[in-house]
Amino acid sequence: MSGAGVAQGRQAAAINKMPHRILVVEDDPTLRLVIQDNLGSEGYEIDVAAEGASAISQTRAAMPDLIILDLTLPDCDGLDLLPILRLGGQIPIIILTARTQQAEKLSGLRLGADDYITKPFDMEELLARVRAVLRRARPSVSRIRLGAVTIDFLNKRASRGRRTIPFTYREFELLRYLAERRDTVVRRDELLRAVWGYLDTDLITRTVDFAIARLRRKIEVDRHHPAFIRTAHGDGYCLSGVSDEE
Repeated sequence: MSGAGVAQGRQAAAINKMPHRILVVEDDPTLRLVIQDNLGSEGYEIDVAAEGASAISQTRAAMPDLIILDLTLPDCDGLDLLPILRLGGQIPIIILTARTQQAEKLSGLRLGADDYITKPFDMEELLARVRAVLRRARPSVSRIRLGAVTIDFLNKRASRGRRTIPFTYREFELLRYLAERRDTVVRRDELLRAVWGYLDTDLITRTVDFAIARLRRKIEVDRHHPAFIRTAHGDGYCLSGVSDEE
């Protein structure tokens, strides 16, 4: 590799190691400081805003990687602010709300929020939600190979050699979600929220397990001893052995 190529590689690596910038929009000064301190201790760069106007100006000045948005602000309703801050879907948003009505949470998600957390909340839960949303914001995978099986997410086509494997839309989305988080355990409740759109992930359902079983029948050589979609007992699933294709 040339000297210029090495320098570009180092520059790209340095950029990839830059800490995520998070904007916290919260009018309660005590809670705002607690969130700021906890996120800062995790290595994130934190900006704060106490009202909607400041949040808009800060977002435009330095686009954050994630926004934590309180829905109750002194100068506006957070639901009105949310689509403005998303900048056409470029910025993921977690909403903070004291509103427990299901309709309010649904409104936030329909307007583009990536997740929500209800006050009062445990700080560890917020940190976990932040990590999960930032993981989901990774660039999307377009095409992968799992052994002899090729999955083309852009054209919604799965095949083994010349033989097409029938996949449902949900199966493509589930496999893409796992592929974007390859070699990482993805919990069932995260899959229910991200792929199926469930709000109440505490309910007892085998939806994820049944979908994984169907995928294994289609891509694994031996579905009883899977080589690609592995079970993390009590937690979720992990996709491994993935090869990217151009």
